[in-house]
Amino acid sequence: MSDWLVLVLAMLGACAVVVVITLVRHKRAPDDEDPSETPDVIEYMTMWIGVVYAIVLGLAIAGVWEARSAAQDHVQAEAQALHEISERVRVYPPDVRDRIRGDADTYVQYVVTTEWKAMTEHGHVTGRGTELLATLRHDVTDYQPKNDFEAQAYQPLLDQMAAADQARNARADSTGATMPGVVWFGLLAGAVITVCMVFALQIRRTRRELILAGFFSATIAFMLFLIWDFDAPYSRGIAASADPFLNLFPHVKG
Repeated sequence: MSDWLVLVLAMLGACAVVVVITLVRHKRAPDDEDPSETPDVIEYMTMWIGVVYAIVLGLAIAGVWEARSAAQDHVQAEAQALHEISERVRVYPPDVRDRIRGDADTYVQYVVTTEWKAMTEHGHVTGRGTELLATLRHDVTDYQPKNDFEAQAYQPLLDQMAAADQARNARADSTGATMPGVVWFGLLAGAVITVCMVFALQIRRTRRELILAGFFSATIAFMLFLIWDFDAPYSRGIAASADPFLNLFPHVKG
């Protein structure tokens, strides 16, 4: 099921719940009930519950968006480090240069085709990717420079290799969900409480109030969908992409 279809169904479902409950309350309400007699304390509590929940939603969205941005930064850092390795080995002998570049291309090809699919579907990197990066590391570190010019390029290559390895580890750590289960429980419970407090205001006076209550519930559903979508940086609709690898290694087919 498409993520956007999930969003539409969630928003329509939230609106439908509000409308159905309001209509049922309207039919079962006593004839002498006066909706305008809502106690001031209930209005006050409803206002503050809505404010507090809005702050919680904002913090949650900011947190998952930051995690998603960090995940994309890890991909960019890894691709840039591998690109620097491929470019800096031009001072090495042709056979060593071609072997290192070939290992880098093989690793990138594997990441954008096989490993990225494993990250999307299973939420983790693969052991094969780790092996390919280790092969590249061994080729870079085991070479003994033959002159001063190669020696000057050797240490920067080691630094870029360490940066690529660090970025890969960071990418592996960010493949899973970023929001703990207890936070999701709080978000969902808060949504239910906030919507129920709207009903405590006895929303059944005008069609305009009913529409606004439906939009309010749909907005909460939309915010929860955004948090859910950003919660898995590599797996869902608005996810981090492998474009940095493809942009820096255009000869590699994704």
